[in-house]
Amino acid sequence: MPSPSETLPLPPSLPALFTPHLPPSPNPNSSSSRPFLTLTFATSLDSALSLAPGVRTTLSGPESKTMTHYLRSRHSAILIGVGTALADDPGLNCRIEGGASPRPIILDPKARWAFGEEVKVLQLAGRGEGKAPFVFVGAGVQVDDGRREVLERYGGKYVVVEKDERGRFRWTDVLGAIAREGFESVMVEGGGEVINSLLKAPENELVDSVIVTVAPTWLGKGGVVVSPERTVDANGEPKPPVRLTEVEWHPLGEDIVLCGKIKR
Repeated sequence: MPSPSETLPLPPSLPALFTPHLPPSPNPNSSSSRPFLTLTFATSLDSALSLAPGVRTTLSGPESKTMTHYLRSRHSAILIGVGTALADDPGLNCRIEGGASPRPIILDPKARWAFGEEVKVLQLAGRGEGKAPFVFVGAGVQVDDGRREVLERYGGKYVVVEKDERGRFRWTDVLGAIAREGFESVMVEGGGEVINSLLKAPENELVDSVIVTVAPTWLGKGGVVVSPERTVDANGEPKPPVRLTEVEWHPLGEDIVLCGKIKR
């Protein structure tokens, strides 16, 4: 559990706003082949996640940060790409009073994450304030024995996932591995490549809920932008754009939070 100085009180009104967009209560008898997937991130008014690749950029205000930690408490796993792990050194824990931290999952197909005991996610795990990550690496990739020992000592592990012909993970394989590890829900937080790949058809059919925090700022050109690739039909004509349905907007402090489902 987080130390008292770091915990966040949960406003009584918050759960009612977001529960309809979150996974159902854990079911130990669930036989689903994939977890409930919530895609959530914070963006500027010009759809940017950060000022530039590899630059940590704070967008969310305190109210929407509390919401993010509440969302974490409602998922059994939280997923980011290796680029976010390298750039942000995130903790990936839950600071809500009485809330349980999800299991961090880091997509690292080439085993690029050269971490040590000093990274925040392991520091928190060592203090009992979070959980050590499961690092998904590509089949056939050599993993440093020292890093494996450190990871396993804190309760994490490497998980091997098949890669496609381009050396990337397929989302169906990633979600299948998450389900096999026993996680019924996963909250995908970033970064840009991960988010855009999930918003592109047909992968967006795997997304059950979308929750986006919009901050009242422009980051300008050169940032990491949420803008999925357009898809075309057999004749080269653009297919209908991705659109949300069952949309709700909730103001939180100076931010506004958009909730919805991808229209099928």
